[in-house]
Amino acid sequence: MTAFMAPRKNKPPKARIRGLLFDKDGTLLDYARTWVPINREVALFAACGDPDLANELLALGGHDPATDSITPGSVLAAGSHDEVAHVFASRLAGETPPRLPQSIERIFREGGARHAVAIQGAALTLERLAAAGFVLGVATNDSAGGLSASLERSGLADYFSFGVGCDSGYGAKPEPGMALAFCEAARLEPEACAVIGDAVHDLEMGVRASFGLCIGVLSGTSGRADLLPQADVLLDSIRDLPDLAILAP
Repeated sequence: MTAFMAPRKNKPPKARIRGLLFDKDGTLLDYARTWVPINREVALFAACGDPDLANELLALGGHDPATDSITPGSVLAAGSHDEVAHVFASRLAGETPPRLPQSIERIFREGGARHAVAIQGAALTLERLAAAGFVLGVATNDSAGGLSASLERSGLADYFSFGVGCDSGYGAKPEPGMALAFCEAARLEPEACAVIGDAVHDLEMGVRASFGLCIGVLSGTSGRADLLPQADVLLDSIRDLPDLAILAP
């Protein structure tokens, strides 16, 4: 395990951590294997089948069409379907397909049901954490339907007692609404909860919600330098969580 203690607080959480709120893509799911084909499909749809225009849209969204690398924090790395539609529409203008946000949400949801692949070792990790008594939840900027479809496909759905998407009524990351909804559902104070994510907005959500711990993982689209300013701990992936001393009772 590679664990790096970051300097945001320089002290342990005030309360024992009992709730773990996970991001989905890049944290629970393998981002590249899950989202590269979905991004390509949604860009081609928005471009009405024009492959050159689709590549422009991919690049505008932060997905390099030549290498399939993803820019950390870009809209295709971390945005909601509404945000993706807004970015695409800024290029398409009068050629924007009707009801583009709804179509993007549908493609994301259906793509998750076809392509979602869990991070290696995710199921065993979640099983160990649940057995240790942690309350487990998921908060994503994907839709609630996309969350359900991709977790079912990847075999991870049964590990979570709480799940919300950007359209669940609690706002989107980095706003704190989804994190605070998790606290209410789990009957835990924010300082007894940790957020785990691969993007800056995951950790910013935890900071804004006054979570006791913000854990960055390097399994998704962001690097160490991206996550360090908001993280208390950086891990290679969620597989390292069960052995993290700061989470011990």
